[in-house]
Amino acid sequence: MSISAMLEPIAGNGETVTLPADEWMQGRTLYGGASALVAYTAAVRAFPDLPPLRSAQVAFVAPVGAQVTPQAKLIRQGRNVTQVQVDLLVDGSPALTSFWLFGADREANAVHAAQTIEPAPIPIDEAEPLMEGRGPAFIQNNYELRRAAPSGGNGGPVVRRWLRLKGGEDLDPTSRLILIGDTMPPGAMRAMQRPGPVSSMNWAINLLDPHAETRDGWWIAETSSEHAAHGYSSERLRLWDADGRLVTIGQQAAAIFG
Repeated sequence: MSISAMLEPIAGNGETVTLPADEWMQGRTLYGGASALVAYTAAVRAFPDLPPLRSAQVAFVAPVGAQVTPQAKLIRQGRNVTQVQVDLLVDGSPALTSFWLFGADREANAVHAAQTIEPAPIPIDEAEPLMEGRGPAFIQNNYELRRAAPSGGNGGPVVRRWLRLKGGEDLDPTSRLILIGDTMPPGAMRAMQRPGPVSSMNWAINLLDPHAETRDGWWIAETSSEHAAHGYSSERLRLWDADGRLVTIGQQAAAIFG
């Protein structure tokens, strides 16, 4: 089933819907990128004339199941910037709460391009396939993954992978970036002393290019732990296109169990 079919019931008007979401489940919850996309879809369907998305803050409060009640609320609409709050309710209580910042293009007073990816990734035609027949169901159902850095990374708590979405051609570019932007596990997994579960607690994302596309559907995703202690990790998330152009950057708090 396509991701668009999963999003079809969403209206953003407070109506409870049942999502055909089996292929996007991660244990008992909808995978974080997919649940964020449900909230974004509710925002743009409740308020269809919004400018492009520039930034978002998402809190993963509780498991998001197949039956959800999206509630979208216009917080403020200015001349250029509009802010929308979306809650996903499960059994009447918030399971996800989010703020979406939309901004119209303006004449630039500051222009500064992000650095291209460093170190250079393993070329896609030389990259080893990963996670075939392993990993969470949403990975098996929806992604191709390849190694973008040498096995074990570069010695730090960093996970970097080539990824390609299976299907999703009918998604608009912004929806696709939201869906794939939280795919990688926390970089802190490379610093864990013993196996254990990990869980994203929130996600803040800036879209450097909300209309980004890439060659042959391949992107490079990275999570990097900037500090881990006391059962939590502060993570930086980045997404590049196949030519090494940075298109999104994010921050995340992850719970590290075990």
